Amino acid sequence: MTAPAVRCTGLRHAFGDTVAVDGVDLEIPAGQVFGLLGPNGAGKTTTIRMITTLLPSKAGAIEVFGLDVARRKMPVRRLIGYVPQQLSADGTLSGRENVALFARLFDVPRRDRAEQVDRALGAVGLLDDAGRQASTYSGGMIRRLELAQALVSAPRLLILDEPTIGLDPVARTGVWERIEQVRVETGMTVLVTTHYMDEAEQYCEQVALMHRGRIRAQGSPARLRAELGPESTLDDVFRAVTGDAFDDSDKGGMRNVRAARRLG
Repeated sequence: MTAPAVRCTGLRHAFGDTVAVDGVDLEIPAGQVFGLLGPNGAGKTTTIRMITTLLPSKAGAIEVFGLDVARRKMPVRRLIGYVPQQLSADGTLSGRENVALFARLFDVPRRDRAEQVDRALGAVGLLDDAGRQASTYSGGMIRRLELAQALVSAPRLLILDEPTIGLDPVARTGVWERIEQVRVETGMTVLVTTHYMDEAEQYCEQVALMHRGRIRAQGSPARLRAELGPESTLDDVFRAVTGDAFDDSDKGGMRNVRAARRLG
């Protein structure tokens, strides 16, 4: 039996007295596009940071393709490509130099490095612009460049935290087309957070809705809509699960707003 791409059991993390993730059980089948949805402050980014080994879990366990994240951090990191919310490309470097830097960070063998950099740039449609300084790229191009950075190590699990934040509809579609193309070609698993319900509806095979640190609902978008009612949308499901609440406790604050504006 194939191990799931991600399995979280009783996952918990707190920042002081604030519980960000409160007993999360989550299983993501290998090869799927899985959406983690929820309002700001729901615990999505904290959960992702624990999966990527960037934060320790205070309680519970995480496995990535059967590997215990707490015990085997380095092997787990070699399986993951991660695109965070905040800007990760260096505007003073060319597109190719940015991706090559990540190839070195991920220990891509020197003999394979140039080929894998070109492959990653080609996968996101940036080969022709690879020599340009990243500061001259549009917002959509920057997001595709960051996707290439994450893909250069040929990860089995690609984790995307708000990959289209701050982008116009055309650029959003372009980023998703590249994600889908690479996923189909490689069979990798994609875990994505997004506030755009149309993206989750169109691209995610399963979604989990998170609120106040807990998973409140999980299933295919079609099943969740059907459970709420025949005329329901995923936006309706989101509002039903979260109580239509606005939560200002998102820890990114102004930094996230600035990051989004830099991409625009």
